[in-house]
Amino acid sequence: MEKIEHKYIGVDGLKLHVAEIGPPSGSPTILFLHGFPELWYTWRFQMIAVANAGYRAIAPDYRGYGWSDSPPEPDKATFDDFVSDMAAVLDALHISKVFVIGQDVGAMVAYLFALRYPERVHGIVTLGVPFMPPRPVEYHNLLPEGFYITRWQEPGRAEADFARHDAKSIVRTIYILFARSEIPIAPENQEIMDMVEPSTPLPSWFTEEDLAVYGAAFEKTGFQTALQPINIPDPKVEAPALFVTGEKDYVSKFPEMENYIKSGAVKMFVPNLEIEYIPEGSHFISEQFPDKVNEIILSFITKNYEG
Repeated sequence: MEKIEHKYIGVDGLKLHVAEIGPPSGSPTILFLHGFPELWYTWRFQMIAVANAGYRAIAPDYRGYGWSDSPPEPDKATFDDFVSDMAAVLDALHISKVFVIGQDVGAMVAYLFALRYPERVHGIVTLGVPFMPPRPVEYHNLLPEGFYITRWQEPGRAEADFARHDAKSIVRTIYILFARSEIPIAPENQEIMDMVEPSTPLPSWFTEEDLAVYGAAFEKTGFQTALQPINIPDPKVEAPALFVTGEKDYVSKFPEMENYIKSGAVKMFVPNLEIEYIPEGSHFISEQFPDKVNEIILSFITKNYEG
């Protein structure tokens, strides 16, 4: 990790943290976009791998995440804010075109970036979450009341749930929950943060040292930066694209999700999409199986970079 450099870039009155490795003249540049509750650190293995291949890797922390400043009204942050921030970061670094790689909610940011700036995208890779249609399935009508997204969208509930715990404990609980193959659904009288016993061990691939990095970052920023969705009518991403998912990722069990992916319906929106499955992979495949993910990403870049 000592080769990864860190800098701050001013965007919209905020200082955004950017981790970077690889030759400044290295082509192409790879833009890594993290999910929740994640940071630039989520991509540490992939950044080093693409740099070793001669490419330039950059991984920002979104506004309100990690080492970046929080916006004045964190609860009003949108995916569109993140997309605009990423474009501004690339402009500041004099980077005209990138491969965009996103995990978890970072996948949504990645696809929105490709829709807004198609001329700046060589290709797009998403991990764990595919392109989601503009009128997504209303999961709250199809899953029990305790579905974690439904709970966290209830005004004030996530804030009250998280307020009972320190940042490190929150990250620990979410990593354990999301690494399982079952959709996190709490019983009626239990909060999401109470679904994991304190004695439950971390996933074998996630160390106490890793947890300390995430815990320290979110201790600084908190978890208040919301992600308000935006609607783009009739979107279509024409760039080469790849969706990588673990066969045990709980997201694949969302209602209609498996059929949406395997039937090819997702290609209505992303016609040039390829799909790769990682056996035994959970939601956090970039950290669980870094070597395999690195291999897949580098193969995609080699195949789709025109120079």
